[in-house]
Amino acid sequence: MTTARLACRLGGTDGADVLVVGAGLAGLNTATLLARQGHDVLLVERRTNLAGAIRTTGIFVRKTLDDFPLPPDCLGPPIRRVVLYPPDLRRPVSLTSPRDEYRVGDMGPLYEATAATAVDAGVRIALGTRYTGRQGNTFHLAGRDGPTTVRARFIVGADGARSRVARDLALDRNHHLIVGAEEVFELPGSDQPPTFHCVLDPSLAPGYLAWVINDGQHAHVGVAGYADRYPDGLRRAMEQFSASAPGLTGVERPETVERRAGPIPVGGLLRRISCADGLLVGDAAGAVSPLTAGGLDPCLRQSQLAAEVLDDALRTGKPDTMANYDGAALRPHFRGRLMLRGILARVRTPATAAAGFTLLRTPFGRAAASRVLFGDRSFPDPTPK
Repeated sequence: MTTARLACRLGGTDGADVLVVGAGLAGLNTATLLARQGHDVLLVERRTNLAGAIRTTGIFVRKTLDDFPLPPDCLGPPIRRVVLYPPDLRRPVSLTSPRDEYRVGDMGPLYEATAATAVDAGVRIALGTRYTGRQGNTFHLAGRDGPTTVRARFIVGADGARSRVARDLALDRNHHLIVGAEEVFELPGSDQPPTFHCVLDPSLAPGYLAWVINDGQHAHVGVAGYADRYPDGLRRAMEQFSASAPGLTGVERPETVERRAGPIPVGGLLRRISCADGLLVGDAAGAVSPLTAGGLDPCLRQSQLAAEVLDDALRTGKPDTMANYDGAALRPHFRGRLMLRGILARVRTPATAAAGFTLLRTPFGRAAASRVLFGDRSFPDPTPK
């Protein structure tokens, strides 16, 4: 996929059935599904290169891999082993699934391949183009050729955790956020099994965890937590963790690494995510697991529902159809994960985290952890009413 192929030109008062803002997987998948139904879809993305400024780690769980046709050449080796560490890194709890549970996506090529699929379906994609506001069904954009306007029947906000589209549509917005930072670099190869290392240390990752993913091809080293609980800032925590991160014994870190960072919503699916003029998908809708902070499976599943509702609204001309895209109806599915998010958020000292490993090392604790890490649950798959 070349950038030139994505560089559609906007001029004058362009038009579309649906304007999609944001070329993450949620926006790309929603746009592709709508285009396949014969609708005119314009997708705008502020990045000039889909392989740049990546914010997600790219962890795909088994259920996603089973249900969605992701390009195999954009996925790393399967991971079956997860190791959980207390703050002092001693006596970790190792869990191994009999099945392949995770694969980490090479997100730059994956975005480009997904965009190519969208273009083949008929989606027009304008890179280097920002959404700046709306007046009714006229939407203002700022691109490489200056400001322009687009008229569209509906708008889809796939523009991240701090969605401008959500604000302009007067929909719910994310207020419960953590922030994360990650370094990614290639590995020369390893004879160790691909492993997901998780460190529960609130001094490094307050309210969440620090991680190392070593799949034998790439290493992902990261921390995430509540921004206001980092006494010396997220960057300092990242430097501290990188110096002693587990799972990288004998690995020489290259001088140049890819750095990623961004906010992650963990308050669960927002209640009001649609109105007569549009809807939200992905991080913009809070479609992220409150406990694990995983958002790739939810964004793909939610985009299917979004496309079905929009297709119905476009074909029938009935704006009340948009009410079928209801976050409040789906939110009860997340009660358990929201409760566990509250418990994790209350772990504020390394001593408390270490004490939790006393339970985690028991058969009950190991079974509970395996259920969270290797379970079959995912974002609910509802159908429109």
